[in-house]
Amino acid sequence: MRKLETSINLLAQFLPERSFEMIAPFFLSHNIHLTLTRERKSVLGDYRNPTPEYPHHRISINVNLNKYSFLITLLHELAHMLTYTHFKNNVPPHGKEWKTQFRHILVPFMGKRFFPADVEAAVLSYLQNPAASTCTDARLYKALYRYDDRKPGYKLVDDIQLNGVFEIEDGRRFQKIEQLRTRSRCKDIKTGRMYYFQGIVEVRAVRA
Repeated sequence: MRKLETSINLLAQFLPERSFEMIAPFFLSHNIHLTLTRERKSVLGDYRNPTPEYPHHRISINVNLNKYSFLITLLHELAHMLTYTHFKNNVPPHGKEWKTQFRHILVPFMGKRFFPADVEAAVLSYLQNPAASTCTDARLYKALYRYDDRKPGYKLVDDIQLNGVFEIEDGRRFQKIEQLRTRSRCKDIKTGRMYYFQGIVEVRAVRA
């Protein structure tokens, strides 16, 4: 099975301690079907509005997320639900209406130690202009990444030392030549060609 519908009673185990009490009212006041799904490369979560065939709000969250990413992603999708409730499909998916809803439901979680200090600082910065995905905000992405369960040797390109060697998913190896503001200039070890990698790309560090 790719997906598993989740009981609200099981939700607490995926969230930071004590945060479930602030999440539960959304499920009590709205007809929401929450689904946990395997890792998806392109999205962390998804919201679908009610239809005649499925007369309930549908939210899916990737089950592999750490608890801080899970909470932020869930609030992101709940903000979509609230935006739909107020405006239906008459506003852009991540327009000012959604940004307002997202800020409104995320701010109450600040200052209550639900997040580590580095994540909370990154969230507060992100909230100035929240984007469609946390993956587009390098500071927040890197802060959350620190709390992921990762295989040994995996790290972000930004964390590879200069002249260090890393391997990407297809097996090609690169040497990090220059660190730029948001990207790194890297040399394909086999061909000698230069490529630019975004700093938040996950790679496997290897010995030269």
